[in-house]
Amino acid sequence: MIEAVGLTKRYGDKTAVYNLSFQVRPGAVTGFLGPNGSGKSTTMRMILGLDNPTSGTVTIGGYPYRKLPNAARQVGALLDAKAVHGGRHARNHLLSLAQLSGIPARRVDEVLGVVGLQDVARKRSKGFSLGMGQRLGIAAALLGDPQVLLFDEPVNGLDPEGILWVRNLMKSLAAEGRTVFVSSHLMSEMAVTADHLIVIGRGQLLSDMSVTDFISANSADFARVRTPHTEPQLREKLASALTEAGGHVLPEQDGALRVTGLALPRISDIAHESDVRLWELSPHQASLEEAYMRMTQGAVDYRSTIDQKAGLQQQLAPGAQPPMPVPGQGQPGWYAPPPPQHPGYAPPQQPVQAPPGASYGAYGAPGAPAPAPGPNGANPYAQAPAQAPAQPAPASPPAPAPVAAPAEPAPAAPAAPAPDAAPTKSEDAR
Repeated sequence: MIEAVGLTKRYGDKTAVYNLSFQVRPGAVTGFLGPNGSGKSTTMRMILGLDNPTSGTVTIGGYPYRKLPNAARQVGALLDAKAVHGGRHARNHLLSLAQLSGIPARRVDEVLGVVGLQDVARKRSKGFSLGMGQRLGIAAALLGDPQVLLFDEPVNGLDPEGILWVRNLMKSLAAEGRTVFVSSHLMSEMAVTADHLIVIGRGQLLSDMSVTDFISANSADFARVRTPHTEPQLREKLASALTEAGGHVLPEQDGALRVTGLALPRISDIAHESDVRLWELSPHQASLEEAYMRMTQGAVDYRSTIDQKAGLQQQLAPGAQPPMPVPGQGQPGWYAPPPPQHPGYAPPQQPVQAPPGASYGAYGAPGAPAPAPGPNGANPYAQAPAQAPAQPAPASPPAPAPVAAPAEPAPAAPAAPAPDAAPTKSEDAR
């Protein structure tokens, strides 16, 4: 059994735990709950002698941890699954712990099989996933077959099969008469695993009772009543009758009634006496999460706020319209479409068939002749000037036309030479 009396721990000006008293009894799984920064890890460290309390005492079986003979054979703990030398094999890590406590080597192979790591026993722990590290830490806690076990977030990183395995392991250990103390933030797991709860907030005890009593004390049970939606007058009639009988009736958004202060059989009798047909009459009991949130809502140190995105939104230009929402944006698998290649470009919905012998232009448009590279490495995609009449070749090549120069109208074709004009030399004779 673990017993804390007036346990207090201060770090400078900060009080992590204040006047905390509780008992963790054998034969049951005791859940240790509290918001972040409430002092759960500090309390567990003081139980294991890793931190000295400022005042108060905590004992295991009537002795402080440091005075227990061969404490590793009596107490097993998992506080930090990463507290393993990454260069060691999983088996060697457990073997070193076993040799320090006089535990036979065959026990190492036994616990490796219990946690399911027998196939990776010869692998270095630095390559383990978070879930595998958790299993190795649980194996270290079970190594000495202790009667008292402490686990801090034991299901962190485990898959659903691993979570179910840890749940059954905790229950089986408690059924053997061991003391099991488990800290966790998963309310759904604590609801199906723990038998007793110790809840702290800001270092002080908030609750010490069974799971059933905790839910009942920190939640308001109610009955959900529904009448035919085609007859709204029956709903009003029943609400009046229940109020007269001492019940408290609140309407819900879907048309049902939430009734407190009356048992279900009494609600049924009142409906029968009022000649009101019921479509639904069901009890509602709060979950452990709801009861926990109600209990600890005043002891939470870190609260999130709504992201206002202040100063991040760009103001629209005068006369501009806000962007239209894109269908599917923000959903898994959605990707933004590629931007157009140039202003005014829109890819065709169907492929365009080019006529035989046609070439492609700069942007793949069929039918546009492919321009040849100009002199001096001119841009082959520059806008070409309008076709001009054939002229005698000059002595030097002309300068390339400017890219941005607009095309000018072609001059009129020159008149044909007179018949009596002297024939000119051919191009080859020149």
